[in-house]
Amino acid sequence: MKLILASASPRRKELLGKIGMEFDIIPAKGEEIVTKKMPWEVVEELSFQKAKEIADLQTEECIVIGSDTIVAKGEEIMGKPKDEADAFRMLSEIAGDVHQVYTGVTLIRTGENAKTVTFAEKTEVYLYPMSNEEINAYIATKDPMDKAGAYGIQGDFAIHVKGIEGDYYNVVGLPIGKVYQELKQLL
Repeated sequence: MKLILASASPRRKELLGKIGMEFDIIPAKGEEIVTKKMPWEVVEELSFQKAKEIADLQTEECIVIGSDTIVAKGEEIMGKPKDEADAFRMLSEIAGDVHQVYTGVTLIRTGENAKTVTFAEKTEVYLYPMSNEEINAYIATKDPMDKAGAYGIQGDFAIHVKGIEGDYYNVVGLPIGKVYQELKQLL
């Protein structure tokens, strides 16, 4: 069965590679339309939009995986920073505290046995306090600029992570264990 990842994220590509199946990458390019408010609903909605956009273009039976990750502090959603000042604001808000990372995943099987599965995974992330100098030094690496919540847990930011409750790979961008279990049901 052909498998398609509807994302250009190098982190998602690397994680999906762990399941041992070949897959194509066709990034969704459509406008993201958010009608929901709660973080887990938002990521489910966006992952569905991405998967559906690519699934609708397919002419042969396949499974399309769409995914979206956000960082939230309570109900406040933090997307990717607009600029360095926005990254500083986000990192200042989450430093020394706990926040949540939500990843929504939609799997769409096309064809005769069409089926859609959508879920959201949540991980609690606890951070050590960070000084303004530490925040600015991290921003200077440019690492925060393409990441939800302005950080990547798998890189230089790891020194600021006190602990997590939940799936580490969810924070990286794809809860691969849950994705694999859902894929087995669709194959």
